[in-house]
Amino acid sequence: RRRREVRGGRRRGSPGPSPLTGSLPQALVDDTEDVSLDFGSEEELALRKAKIRYPLATFFHLFFRVSAIITYLFCDWFSNSFVACFVTILLLLSFDFWSVKNVTGRLLVGLRWWNQIDEDGKSHWVFEAKRVPTVAASTEAEARIFWLGLIICPVIWTVFFFSTLFSLKLKWLALVIAGISLQTANLYGYIHCKLGGQKSISRVTSRLFVTADVPKRQTRRISEDRIEEHGNTGTR
Repeated sequence: RRRREVRGGRRRGSPGPSPLTGSLPQALVDDTEDVSLDFGSEEELALRKAKIRYPLATFFHLFFRVSAIITYLFCDWFSNSFVACFVTILLLLSFDFWSVKNVTGRLLVGLRWWNQIDEDGKSHWVFEAKRVPTVAASTEAEARIFWLGLIICPVIWTVFFFSTLFSLKLKWLALVIAGISLQTANLYGYIHCKLGGQKSISRVTSRLFVTADVPKRQTRRISEDRIEEHGNTGTR
C-alpha cells in the first residue's frame, strides 16, 4: 500500500490539486499576495523637480516685461524720439499682457482667468485652477520663475511711477501708469485663481469640522441635561 501511495505522488491526508481546475491548494494560494508598486507618485515627483519643461513659454514670460523695463531705462541712448520709445514700450507691455494671460499662466502654473459676457450683456470674471495634480503639472523651477516675474515687475513699475513724479518727468507718467495697470491686472487675476482654489479647499475642510463637531455638541447637551436633572432631584 505504501508503495502505491508513493507512486500516486502523495500520501493520504495531503491536499492535492483540484480535479476540476488543477490549481494549487487554497492554503498555498492564501499565502501568496499581490504587491502593487506605485511608480506614479515617484514619476510625478521627478517631473516636478525637473528644471524646465516649457523653455519657450518660460522665455517669453520674462522677455517682454524685462525688455519693456530695459527699453524704458535706456531708450534715450538709442533714440531721441519720445513717440518711438512710447510706442515700443507700450507694444512690449501689450505683448507681455497677452502672453502671460493666455499662454504662460496656463502652461507654467496651470492657472487661467478671463472675462466673458453672457446673453443678457452682463460681464463675468472667470478664474480657473487645476485642483487635481496630473503628470502635466508644472515644475518647481517654472512656478518660481512665473511668480517672481509676476510680482517683481509691477514693483519696479511702481518705483518708476514715484521717480517720474519726483523728477517731474510727467510725459512718461501715462506710460508708467499703463505698465502698472497691465501687469497688476495679471498679478491680481492669478492671485485670485490661486487663492480661489485654497478657499474652496478651506470651505470643504470647515464643513467636515462642523459635521464632526455636531455629535460632540449633542453629547455635551445630553450630559448637561443629566446634570440638571440630578440637581433638581437633589433639591427636592
